Amino acid sequence: MAKTNAERQAAYRARLPLKDNGKRRLDGWITTSAALSLVRLARHHGTTKQAMIERLIGLADDAVLADVEIESPEWARYFGHVIE
Repeated sequence: MAKTNAERQAAYRARLPLKDNGKRRLDGWITTSAALSLVRLARHHGTTKQAMIERLIGLADDAVLADVEIESPEWARYFGHVIE
């Protein structure tokens, strides 16, 4: 008997190492417009949606870090450190 999508997905997750796999699960809803844009961007760059999301996040993070002085209060806030 063929497995359902949910069964295949559960089996995949069960095969993932529990620790130190270098990945974190991300669940959420985005607009249809954003989803279609993601598909177009990934196709344009010849990559997967996952890789495209990671690339876009990296670019956004780099842009913020380029404008923040190291060890400044803004730096601490960005990294979630307590500022006194």
